[in-house]
Amino acid sequence: MHLVIQAADIETRDLKALAKLSGAGAIDRLSDTAFRLSNAQPAAGIAALCTAAKLDYGFVPAERRLTDYRLLVMDMDSTLITMETIDELADMVGIKAEVAAITAQAMRGEIEYDESLRRRLALLKGLDASALQRVYDERLEFSPGAERLLEKIRAAGIRTLLVSGGFTYITDRLRTRIRLDYTHSNVLEMDNGKLTGSVVGEIVNAGVKRNALLRVAGELGISRAQIAGVGDGANDLKFLAECGVSVAWRAKPVVRDQTTYALNHSGLDALLCLLSAETA
Repeated sequence: MHLVIQAADIETRDLKALAKLSGAGAIDRLSDTAFRLSNAQPAAGIAALCTAAKLDYGFVPAERRLTDYRLLVMDMDSTLITMETIDELADMVGIKAEVAAITAQAMRGEIEYDESLRRRLALLKGLDASALQRVYDERLEFSPGAERLLEKIRAAGIRTLLVSGGFTYITDRLRTRIRLDYTHSNVLEMDNGKLTGSVVGEIVNAGVKRNALLRVAGELGISRAQIAGVGDGANDLKFLAECGVSVAWRAKPVVRDQTTYALNHSGLDALLCLLSAETA
């Protein structure tokens, strides 16, 4: 195994301490924000040291390569992009705090997702559909490292799937803009150009996200071991459980506790070093 250490600022003394703890044979720089400690072993104290130094870490099999993977599945809100779309829509009518509080409860797994979405959408009933374009134009930003991650993933021939409890108005535009292969999200119901407070068809909850992943995996004829996934909320756990490598990105504790890796201090492109210890 190799121990991969990633962060914006990595101190030499911390690398040396981690090498000693893990019994690593060598320390190799992968990039300005990533180092590989070769032939390392898990040991007491590594997690605590990395937490204290604000370092992301992961043990990566030496034989793992990016080309082992055929599909990357991602959450959208607060993962691929920095915002929660529904919270920004609420901000258009001055109720962001109220809606964001419900969003946070759902992401922590404190309330059932379907209920949370119904409650939030009900508060947005009557909002003009033009608010969706404003949110897309004025508020949408990609998470750090997201575009570089997707560039490298495409170059490796890996397909991409975006599964989101957000809305097709946003995911359809992102699919074209950043060349995603598949997307699956909620369809907002409209009446005379205004939100009705409901969605068309089933709510894209944790189970639906999982089913979307399984459907695409079936179409591609790939196994669980060939899938990597990244998300941040409790409603991502079911699809992440179907991934050979799952990553919690700046996530809630309930997600960090149930994934292969957690990235708390790095950009999304740090995922690349977890899918291959030869990649940066």
